Amino acid sequence: MPTSVTDVQLEVATDADWPRIRAWLDDPGVIEWWGPPSQTEGAVIAAMRHTGSLVRMIHVDGAPVGYAHAVDATIWGAMLPDDLPPGTYDIDLFIGEPAARGIGVGVEALVLLRQEVFASTLAVAVSVFPPVSNERAVRAYEKAGFAWQSIWNDPRSGPSWFMIAGRES
Repeated sequence: MPTSVTDVQLEVATDADWPRIRAWLDDPGVIEWWGPPSQTEGAVIAAMRHTGSLVRMIHVDGAPVGYAHAVDATIWGAMLPDDLPPGTYDIDLFIGEPAARGIGVGVEALVLLRQEVFASTLAVAVSVFPPVSNERAVRAYEKAGFAWQSIWNDPRSGPSWFMIAGRES
């Protein structure tokens, strides 16, 4: 695995990718970043089954290293901040392969997914909700162009940053 970002690509995730994704959800580094499998597994399954979702495997130099999805935020129902603009897509990702963490793969994948959302949907913005305690995630989202809006009390994760990136003109 490289020690810096070389060739990050997003590929459509399929049911055949599920065993790898599920195994990654049990990795301590993924749990620290994204939360316990008991809550994250449901989010992945919902995204994979929702027809409007963009569900992707993150590849570096052709090898799968992580998972990402972008979904119309309304898929999450009432569990949203009141000031979330209508037409916002929610983005989530994790890097499952430990050797691919901390070298910029996640930031590059965020940028690619944000670009794909705006190129293929009518989304007005993309949002992320990292827990306040996950400073590494907040910094990665900032590098990928997300700006802090407020602190929101996520019913599952507790105090979280509500961060957003708008459609570029």
